[in-house]
Amino acid sequence: MGIGRRVFEFLKMASIQHAKWDYEVSMNILRRKKSLGILFIMLLPIIAVTVAGAGDMLGGKTAYAPAFYSTGIFLVSIAIGLCAGLITGCIGAGGGFIITPALMAAGVKGILAVGTDLFHIFAKAIMGTAVHKKLGNVSGKLAIAFLVGSAGGTFIGGAINKGLYDYDPNLSEAFISLIYAILLGFLGFYAFIDFLKSRKLQDTGDVHGGLSGTTNLALKVQNINIPPAITFDEDFVPGGKKISGVIVALGGVVVGITAAIMGVGGGFITFPMFVYVFGVSSMTTVGTDILQIIFTAGLGAITQYAIYGYVFYSLAMGMLLGSLIGIQIGALTTKVVKGVHIRGFYAVSILAGFVNRAATLPKKLVDLEVINWSKPVVKGIETTGNVVFWVVVTIFAVWVIGKFLANIKILRGEEEGVAPEGGIRC
Repeated sequence: MGIGRRVFEFLKMASIQHAKWDYEVSMNILRRKKSLGILFIMLLPIIAVTVAGAGDMLGGKTAYAPAFYSTGIFLVSIAIGLCAGLITGCIGAGGGFIITPALMAAGVKGILAVGTDLFHIFAKAIMGTAVHKKLGNVSGKLAIAFLVGSAGGTFIGGAINKGLYDYDPNLSEAFISLIYAILLGFLGFYAFIDFLKSRKLQDTGDVHGGLSGTTNLALKVQNINIPPAITFDEDFVPGGKKISGVIVALGGVVVGITAAIMGVGGGFITFPMFVYVFGVSSMTTVGTDILQIIFTAGLGAITQYAIYGYVFYSLAMGMLLGSLIGIQIGALTTKVVKGVHIRGFYAVSILAGFVNRAATLPKKLVDLEVINWSKPVVKGIETTGNVVFWVVVTIFAVWVIGKFLANIKILRGEEEGVAPEGGIRC
C-alpha cells in the first residue's frame, strides 16, 4: 500500500504539472494575435474543405502527406480537444491522459492516435513559446544530458510502436490499450479512494503528497558516483548539487520511450522525476520541462510518426482548437464549484478512460487468437466500454459548461487569465 500510494502521488503530481504547462501555453496562445493568426492559417485549408464538402480525402495515407480526412472526424477531434481542455482547466490534471484513448474510442487506429496526440502537443508548444522566459532557469548540463537520453528514448518507443503495428495492427492496438488501461486504472482507483477520503477531511487543496523538497530517494540518487558528475542549482544551494549525468540521461530515456509509446509529450513525467527522484529545484525543473516537451514531442512526432504517415494533421489542429476553448472555460469554472466535486470528477474521468481501454482488450485478444470468446460477447464488452466513456465525458462537459453559463455574470468580473492554483481544487 505504501509503495502504491507513493506511485499514485508521483503520477498525480505528474498530471497536475503537465496540466499547469498546458494551461499556461494555451492561455499564452489565446493572448497573442500572432499565435492565433498561425492557428487560423493552419486551420484554413481544413475549414475550406469542410465548407466545400470536397470529398473525404485531403492528401493520402502515405509519408510526408496529410492524413485521411472527413468532416465528421474533424468535428469529433474538436469535441475531444474541448473535453480534454475542460478537464485540464477545471480539474487541473488528467486531461492529457484521455486524448489518445478518446481518439481510439472514436475509431482512430492506436498508432495514429499516438502520433497525432504527440504532434498536437508539439504544435501547441511551438505556438506558445512566449513561456521561454522561464528557460532562464534551465541548467544547460542537466538539459543536455536529459535531452540526449530522451532523444534515444523517442527512437526506442517509436520503434516499438511501429514494429508492433507492422507485425500485426491488432497487436499494436492491444499494446497501446493495455498500457493506458494499466496507467489509468492505477491512477483512477487511487484517485477515487483519495476522493472518498477527502469528503471526510477538510479540503485544503494539498495535492502534492509531500513530494516537495529534496526527498530521501533523491539524496540516494545524488550519492551514486558514476561519472560524469553534473552540478546544478548553484543559485539556490551554496556550491550547488551534484548528480551523475548517466542517471539523468537514463531518466531522459524513460521519458522519451513513454512519450513515443503513449503520445503524451513526456512532460507529465519530467517534473516529478526531476523533483522527486533527482532532487532538482522546482525553478530549474520548470524551465527544463518546457524545453524537454518541445524537443521530445517534436522529435517523436516528426521522426517516429509524421514521416511514416502516422499523424492526422486535421485531427491535431481540431484538438488544438477545441482544447484552447475548453481549457479557458474549465479554468474559469473552478471559481464557482466546490473542490470536492472537482476531485470526484477527476477520479471518475480517469476511471472512464480505464474502462474504455480495458473493454477493448477482449476483442483484441480474440483477434490475436489468445482467447476464444464469442464475438457477440467481446463486441458487447467493447461497446459498453465506449458508452461508459462517452457518457461520463459528456456529462462532465455538460456540467462544466452549464456551471460556466449559469455563473457567467459572476465570472465576467474576474481577472482574465488567472491560472487555477494547486491543481485539483476549488
